[in-house]
Amino acid sequence: MCGRAALTASPAELREIFGLDETPAVVPHYNVPPSRPVEVVRVLRGSTSRKLEPLRWGLVPPWAKDPKIGHKLSLARAETVARVGAFREAFLRRRCLVAVDGFYEWKRAGKAPSTPFFLRRVDGKPFALAGLWSRWVSADGEVIESCAILTQAARAPVDAIHDRMPVVLDPADWSRWLDPDETDAAALEPMLVPRDVDLIAYPVSAHVNDPRHDDAACLAPAEVAQQTLF
Repeated sequence: MCGRAALTASPAELREIFGLDETPAVVPHYNVPPSRPVEVVRVLRGSTSRKLEPLRWGLVPPWAKDPKIGHKLSLARAETVARVGAFREAFLRRRCLVAVDGFYEWKRAGKAPSTPFFLRRVDGKPFALAGLWSRWVSADGEVIESCAILTQAARAPVDAIHDRMPVVLDPADWSRWLDPDETDAAALEPMLVPRDVDLIAYPVSAHVNDPRHDDAACLAPAEVAQQTLF
């Protein structure tokens, strides 16, 4: 799955890694839950420029009568995304990279409280999750741009924590994934095949459980966080 996300890299680092045309104006976020903005990289039709922009996490399809549907559409299963009505058009025409330098998963252990884990690259650098985006316009002209993160069967080390994980895209696939002119599902689906990714996982404290907490303590290993917060 993907319960929360974090992006703390500097604007200069994000520009370099994601090949952005401009240095983005971003601030660190340590604990982003669905319904809040996440930073995504996209290429709009008719352009070749990669831009990093905040979109609300929880996809609102253009045909939705109520934008609250986005609360149920923060994640899309990679195995069925090409067929599910809420995601199919976005999968074919509006794909994005969700920029993160880590995400959180919770491990259940019987009746005990679930333990939160933070997962990141070994080198700590940001990476890209496969995303879809949409633009919704209300009858009175309100515009909401939103996104969803694709998930798949978990691979190590996530499989020891949860049975699902976000799709971590190979950098070699970024350009094709972002290309709005690529509308062939058969060409896109191989990018979503589960593959081994170079991630590490460590437990963090229950501080991250509260979505109002958005500070560096969310990322601290559980033992350090306990000493700092309590």
